[in-house]
Amino acid sequence: MNTEPLVELETPHGLMPAYAAVPATPPPWPGIVVIHDFTGMSQDLRQHADWLAGVGFLAIAPNLYWWGSRLRCLRTIMHELGPRRGRTFDDIEAARQWLRDQDGCTGVVGVVGFCMGGGYAIALAEGHGFDASAVNYGGCPSDAEDWLPRACPVVGSFGGADKSPLGARAGERLENLLTQFDVPHDVKIYPGTGHGFMNNHAPQDQTMFLRFLARISGTQYDHEATLDARRRIAAFFREHLRSDAPSSS
Repeated sequence: MNTEPLVELETPHGLMPAYAAVPATPPPWPGIVVIHDFTGMSQDLRQHADWLAGVGFLAIAPNLYWWGSRLRCLRTIMHELGPRRGRTFDDIEAARQWLRDQDGCTGVVGVVGFCMGGGYAIALAEGHGFDASAVNYGGCPSDAEDWLPRACPVVGSFGGADKSPLGARAGERLENLLTQFDVPHDVKIYPGTGHGFMNNHAPQDQTMFLRFLARISGTQYDHEATLDARRRIAAFFREHLRSDAPSSS
């Protein structure tokens, strides 16, 4: 079992850096892939991995920008999220397989993402081997009704004051579709909270462009909503990623 915080994961395209967070409790543990927002690898991302480890999950947070500039990687991401396949999905699969290969992991793996990462979390909920998904203000794809009937259990958190395409309306649509298709779920829209309310970025991780984006999108950290969302996500993962749950191939 590799317990170093910084690891390199083998992907079809090379070695991808990632942050690993290991629980202090004895193994075995379910695994969680943690997918970052637009900012990329950051202190905030590592803190999300750490809190998941703190509640008993082996967490791995890959850097999806590892192979190029942020702009170049984002172009690829925007092309791949729709069809739900491509090199970034290969990278996430490498992270999932890394978890399954660890001696301390049960082999049952969930995924959690924030904003852009939340878009991945919902895209990965069907056909990608995950056993539960946590979507945080990650939208609801236009073709979701075509594949959500086969999705793994989904927990979603959205800001009620988030007017972006990833916000409250997307949360309402996701809730309606998951209910319609009888997929186990817990979707909550937090009144008065904006976009990105679970992301508490350190000043050193905020470029001028990122601060500009935060202003125009209404992004603002909300401590109380974050505590509640984390509580719900941890409870949902405990229910659906317990050691005796069936693992996807």
